[in-house]
Amino acid sequence: MNIYIDFDDCLCETAKHFSILVKEMFNKDVPYEDIKFFDLKRSFDLTDKEYEDMMLEGHRPEVLLSYEETPGAATTINTWIDEGHDVSIITGRPDSAYKASRQWLDEHNLKRVKLFCLNKYGRDSFIKNSEFNLELEDYYKMKFDYAIEDSPMAFKFFDHLPDLKVMVVDRPWNRECEFPSKAFTRCPDWKAIKELVK
Repeated sequence: MNIYIDFDDCLCETAKHFSILVKEMFNKDVPYEDIKFFDLKRSFDLTDKEYEDMMLEGHRPEVLLSYEETPGAATTINTWIDEGHDVSIITGRPDSAYKASRQWLDEHNLKRVKLFCLNKYGRDSFIKNSEFNLELEDYYKMKFDYAIEDSPMAFKFFDHLPDLKVMVVDRPWNRECEFPSKAFTRCPDWKAIKELVK
C-alpha cells in the first residue's frame, strides 16, 4: 500500500500553536475550536502584514520543532512501515521549512518516512529539481491507496486517484465542509485512522 500523509494538523498540532501565537503577537484571542477556516488570515482576522509576520514566526526552525505530535501518529505510521507499506509525508510547508520538518520527523521516531514539499497553496517559490520538492506534474504521477489530510483546500489534489480512500482528520475548519465523495471519511483520531486503513 502507498499512503499519503499531510504534515500540519495531521502529524502535529500546528493550529493549536498558531492560536497561542496570534494572542502573543497581536493580542487576538481566537481559541483553537474557533478556527473555522483553513485560511488562517481569515480565521484570525489578520492584515496582510500580520499574516506574513505570523507565518514567518511560525516557520522558524525552533518553532517548528516545538510542535506537539498528534497522539498516535508516529506509532501508527511505524506499524504501517513495519508491515511493508510505503509512507510519504507530503506537506504544503515551504522548502525553507524542510530541514526543521525532517528533524521533527527524525526526533519523533519517523526517520523511515519520506518527506516531500509540494506547493499546494502557492505560498512561495519552491526550489526546483531538488530531491524533496515535488512539482505538481511529478506529484500527479504518484499513486496512493490512502490519504490522511485535514485541509478541504487540498482535496482537489486527489481528483486523479479515483480509487483513493481519504481519511479526513477531524478539525474545526473542516467540520462544515462537504466531502467530494463517499471515499472521504471523517476520523476523530489516529486510532480511527488505523482501523480504516487496512
